[in-house]
Amino acid sequence: MWAANEVSPWSRAEGAVAREGSVDRKWGCPVGAASERRTGRPRDGLRVVVLAYPGVDLLDVAGPCAVFDAFERAPGRPGEGAAPEYRIEVISTGGGPRVETSCRVALLADRDYRSTRGPVDTLLVAGGPGAWRAALDDPLLRWLRRMAPRVRRIGSVCTGAFVLAAAGLLDGRRATTHWRLCPRLARDYPAVTVEEDPIFVRDGNTYTSAGVTAGMDLALALVEEDHGHEAAMRIARHLVMFVRRPGGQSQFSAALDLQAAERRPIRDLQAWIAGHPSGDLSVEALAERAHMSPRNFARVFRAEVGQTPARFVERVRVDAARRLLEESEAGLDRVARDCGFGGADSMRRSFLRVLRVPPSAYRSRFRSRPGGSD
Repeated sequence: MWAANEVSPWSRAEGAVAREGSVDRKWGCPVGAASERRTGRPRDGLRVVVLAYPGVDLLDVAGPCAVFDAFERAPGRPGEGAAPEYRIEVISTGGGPRVETSCRVALLADRDYRSTRGPVDTLLVAGGPGAWRAALDDPLLRWLRRMAPRVRRIGSVCTGAFVLAAAGLLDGRRATTHWRLCPRLARDYPAVTVEEDPIFVRDGNTYTSAGVTAGMDLALALVEEDHGHEAAMRIARHLVMFVRRPGGQSQFSAALDLQAAERRPIRDLQAWIAGHPSGDLSVEALAERAHMSPRNFARVFRAEVGQTPARFVERVRVDAARRLLEESEAGLDRVARDCGFGGADSMRRSFLRVLRVPPSAYRSRFRSRPGGSD
């Protein structure tokens, strides 16, 4: 491992790369592999290290590993038989190789994090119920702080963001986590700018993803950064997944919001609103449909749903507009009309309020480069 004041080898076009042929005495296995060329990229691939701990979510570990592994294994790779482009390792925190996951399936790690030596390209912290305890592990947090400036990129899956935040690595940065826990992340770590909707967020060389399977979306985007869109498409076809998942986290939370009302008339009205975003959704029209006076309807709706009718309608229309921006070539004026906005300017203001990004930038970002927030 290079000195703390050294620059990561990945940031240099050329330069000496430490040979790593030593054997870890505790684990009885080689520490990395020697690179025989003086380049910033090891001969046997980019080293991806995934941190797991007791109570980690199995999918948070296995999902990203499967994506990186598929770069070599998915059919159609140009120059098949070449050296693998990713060298995947799982490291543990418990002093031994066995890691019991939250679903009680045990993983066998390559080594303990304290025995990790040599250059690391990508360091990912997985999530899971055990993240709360990991976020209180002072030696682990100190190790993460030491590693962060030495890797090309560092990231987390789901509640792994809480571990990075506890280490201070998200201070002053934008980040996300599972949509249910975004409010808690914002409350516990006010120095972090939490974005509730993106599937993943990139801020500099720091990446955080939404819940569980979003870790695969993040890993696929990292492959696309490294090797381009065709490589990501090849892996996506092999793993039967989207190159860019349609929509953000709100597509999941919005569906639950429709079930939030306890009274069936309001719940049914919510579903009707979601199916008719271009209709007359004024308080007066909705109150008439619910057979209430406008004043009583507004009071009951807010009590049942936790937000005003106007706020709920705006979210529904923004969500409908997002799907059209992602899935169609329709112009902004057409999207605005089809989704019930008065015009493109009105839609832009709603996007900025709800998503903090204008529709044009949202479409450009989502359709032309790896997803998430950048």
